[in-house]
Amino acid sequence: MQTTILDVSGNKAQPLAIDAAISFEPFIAYLRQRIHEEPTVKARLYKEALAAFEASDIGRRDIPLEETPQYSGLLEYVYACLSPAMSPEYQLAWGLSFPFLPTTFYGTDLIYQLLANNSPEYNYEVTRTPADYHRERLQLVYSLILQRLYNFQAPVKTEQHHAGVNTATGLLQYYAVAISTDFVDVTAKGELPDIDFVQLYTHFSEGGGEEILEDMLPLDLFSFRGFCVITVTDVTAEKAVENIAGMRLSRTTLIDEQNYERVILSLKSLVRDSRIEFDLFPFLRVNDNPVYSFEKGGTGVLFAVWGESRLSPEEFSRNAKAFMSKPLFFFSGDIVKETREEYSFLEHFRQQGVKSLAIMPIFHMGEPVGAFAAHTWSDHSFDEKTLSLLEPAIGAIGQLLQIYIDEFNGEIEQVIKEKFTSIQPAVQWKFNEAAWHYLYRVKKNRPAVITNILFKEVYPLYGAIDIRNSTIERNKAIIADLDSHLSILANTLDLLRKYQQNDLLQEMIYHSQRWQQALLHQQLSPSDENALNRFLEEESVNYLQHIAAQYPDTRETINTCLQSMAGNVNKDALETSMQLITQAANNYLESEKAKLQDSYPCYFEKFRTDGVEYDIYIGQSIAPARPFNHFHLKNLRLWQLSSMVAITKLTHSLIAQMEKELFTTQLIFVHNHPIDISFRADERKFDVEGAYNIRYQMIKKRIDKVHIRNTEERLTQPDKIALIYSDKDDVDDYLPFIRYLQETGVLQPELEELELEDLQGLSGLKALRLGVVVEDAK
Repeated sequence: MQTTILDVSGNKAQPLAIDAAISFEPFIAYLRQRIHEEPTVKARLYKEALAAFEASDIGRRDIPLEETPQYSGLLEYVYACLSPAMSPEYQLAWGLSFPFLPTTFYGTDLIYQLLANNSPEYNYEVTRTPADYHRERLQLVYSLILQRLYNFQAPVKTEQHHAGVNTATGLLQYYAVAISTDFVDVTAKGELPDIDFVQLYTHFSEGGGEEILEDMLPLDLFSFRGFCVITVTDVTAEKAVENIAGMRLSRTTLIDEQNYERVILSLKSLVRDSRIEFDLFPFLRVNDNPVYSFEKGGTGVLFAVWGESRLSPEEFSRNAKAFMSKPLFFFSGDIVKETREEYSFLEHFRQQGVKSLAIMPIFHMGEPVGAFAAHTWSDHSFDEKTLSLLEPAIGAIGQLLQIYIDEFNGEIEQVIKEKFTSIQPAVQWKFNEAAWHYLYRVKKNRPAVITNILFKEVYPLYGAIDIRNSTIERNKAIIADLDSHLSILANTLDLLRKYQQNDLLQEMIYHSQRWQQALLHQQLSPSDENALNRFLEEESVNYLQHIAAQYPDTRETINTCLQSMAGNVNKDALETSMQLITQAANNYLESEKAKLQDSYPCYFEKFRTDGVEYDIYIGQSIAPARPFNHFHLKNLRLWQLSSMVAITKLTHSLIAQMEKELFTTQLIFVHNHPIDISFRADERKFDVEGAYNIRYQMIKKRIDKVHIRNTEERLTQPDKIALIYSDKDDVDDYLPFIRYLQETGVLQPELEELELEDLQGLSGLKALRLGVVVEDAK
């Protein structure tokens, strides 16, 4: 035991102006009570201690802090009466301190080692600030005042946790410091003020009770006499597990590894060894088949051995299923020495430089959720005793992996919702509401009816980015490839004359020439095209293979011919160029979709054609909790016009990269009146509701190839944006935006106002056509 006076805050504590002193009177009162209550042999200890205190002169007077070492004999009685009988002194971190000051004047050797922070075994950097110490002492002081004088139990924890970093290992260490005020008497120097305890409890619940109490109950109204009892417990293991359980390894946090590093640090603190490494490997499933995780999850050892760099998807799925069906624990203190055939898989870990290795399956709610590996590199090792220290964390690791799996599954569901269904975040609430009503009716044994998903009076915005003359270009590419194949075939057949001169060869040559003439005059009907493909892909191939088998000298020539006929150079070049355009436009709209929701939630749906089309719906019914006004619609219309300009520039800039030069046209249909839309469960998409609104849908479907009235000129042209509308008032919102983009040099200064040809059931349509300023891509 020691009687050293020690400031345990490391001189970090702020002054606390209170009338306090060390006194043994509360302890003497305690001894008298215990003697009266205690029926066992312990009563003798209490009587002996009481006699010793009564024989001294310290019963009713204050003891100056610097005089406490003079009373070591009496202090031993305090220790004997208050410390656990089962704990030896060298294992117990126990001490006495000045009332509400972080100053210890008596205690065990262990508590001095911990609090003095001068032992190699307990050398750590304190992470608490002076403000932390001050706030905790205020909470402790006021909780005692309220309890003793007002009979009010404040919601304040008397146990404090101190975190530090061990300077030798770099690992976290946690200590629970329990401060008992049982032997501190508090007395009021005057009349006690009245307190509104409802208001006070509210402030304590919000974490700010001590601030309001400093005004209600100034500390100079009270005096404190006695001493505090301090018990320090190493809770590193408990806090490490708590930290892991509170962590969240989301899809993004594993990528930046910040949260994962905290998990690893907690595990290293748990085993008290910074040289042991850890890896997590979640078992992700798609359609109940295991698939790779996307992140290495630690040092990357498990990822390197079980990941895509070494195993094909099929091999990984097979091995993972085998492991999950029979999950076994493996441990070796030195895998270099493991030579048994059943441990041949260790060779891959040896190649990574691993020495000690433990691999254990991790379960959550009885289901395997992943694997956990602890390992060291070649210059260090560990044993089974170290692994046993990890036991408290296994459940938390299982929960951690399950959260990761749930987020992966949620990510899959989100992709399905965004890419394959019409259930987007902006309208998800409506589907949730309908699902709840459905379940409610089922639980109440009522007819199970799905509520119609309907949004009333929403403003529609439609846009289309189309590849100019895509159908014509596709037909040209097909004809060019067919003509090339026929030319190659005809040349090959001509070369075969020297090997065979029969009617069958002459017939093949005749058919080749006839098909060439048909292509030259573009006289192919769909049935003719099918017949030509059968001739090239079946009849010609079978004949050439027959000749190659009969005349080995022709094999090289025939193989060259067949390889050339297997490709579609022109069609592939066209498809590649078209894909370049559609992917660029689609990616642009995808990147913008999330930004649109910031201003006001809207429904955004894209359609893949030879280009990209989209529908946007915005209105009060989509977000009832947020006020909607016309400025939200104007903002979206400005975005629509600006985005068409950006896509025009983007697709034009891609011309230099295209194998086949293609251009895009841009179309906006302006409808200035709100419509109703409802979800069609059979088609899995939203559609217009009501007879009046069907006209909007009709116009959308018929305007893509509309001509200017009394001309053969198509409205949509390369590097231009066309806005189709019915009434001049419909484009009032767009006109200021157009002038703004013209003045900033984004749009050409010319603005064409056009009348359009009548369409089936539609007449009176008008259009504005704008030229986009583009740079030469060549």
